[in-house]
Amino acid sequence: MNEADPSKASCCVPQRGEAAPANKACTPKKSGALPERLVSVVGDAGHVGTSKSELPIDGEGPPRKVRLKPYRIDPIAVSYDWFAQFIAATGYKTDAEAYGWSLVFFSFLDDPNRFESPIKTPWWRKVEGATWAQPLGFASHWQDMADHPVTHVSWNDATAFARWVGARLPSEAEWEHAARGDPQEQRFPWGEEEPSDTHTPCNIWQGRFPNVNTARDGYASTAPAKSFEPNTLGLYNMVDNAWEWCADTFRVRSQRRAAVTLNQAAAKEGVRLLKGGSYLCHASYCYRYRIAARTGVHADTSSGHIGFRIVAN
Repeated sequence: MNEADPSKASCCVPQRGEAAPANKACTPKKSGALPERLVSVVGDAGHVGTSKSELPIDGEGPPRKVRLKPYRIDPIAVSYDWFAQFIAATGYKTDAEAYGWSLVFFSFLDDPNRFESPIKTPWWRKVEGATWAQPLGFASHWQDMADHPVTHVSWNDATAFARWVGARLPSEAEWEHAARGDPQEQRFPWGEEEPSDTHTPCNIWQGRFPNVNTARDGYASTAPAKSFEPNTLGLYNMVDNAWEWCADTFRVRSQRRAAVTLNQAAAKEGVRLLKGGSYLCHASYCYRYRIAARTGVHADTSSGHIGFRIVAN
């Protein structure tokens, strides 16, 4: 396997890249309950984006002012055990189950060469039977990581879960506002101090991606949804652990022809926004564990490093 090329803006999350099967699972109506732990966030003035863009191709800047209504946000990502309650109550079928496969990071597999790999991201494997319930395929089970953020869930799945509990996915503006916990522009939820292979305030990659992970932070894969120090609002793992779906369609705010073309394709193909980075991010390859960082993938995409958290009005 080739080393990642740090000179390129890497595709952190591969697309499924094929026609979707007919997933006729109905969207469940509200019947779940919101936990009491949701944190109230004062709305008023805020901003989205940064004046110090690291990956301009992603549309990280320039910053723009927004005005938000008050809302509540879950301090932790939705966990496997909570998602399991949703499935048990509704019988909902996820996109990964409809496809029959999802994407698993190669080093977690006993024999990764048995599985097909996306061309642009060779460290991923298309694993049959990989779903939220079997995160590594047929021989695994979600109960082994019940308090971790649920993964292998698409934007469609996350939206269905949120509707079930009478909530929704956050907008990018709400997500960033809560991640900062402060009206001032800052790079990380804890401030400006960079994580490194020795300074580990969050769950990202340490070592040489994609072949050497020292797991100096204690985790080679996801950590429990309530890990490391929270930000000033009491929110956990906002820029690490697992990517989080937002409500928005992915869009780059630019009048340049390439951006306009990208935005038109994203709107047509249903490309949705992800925020927060994951345990696979590293400065040498995917410097997206920052508040302003963002990426977009199709709404039916699922992998072992995509999850979500919910907000409520």
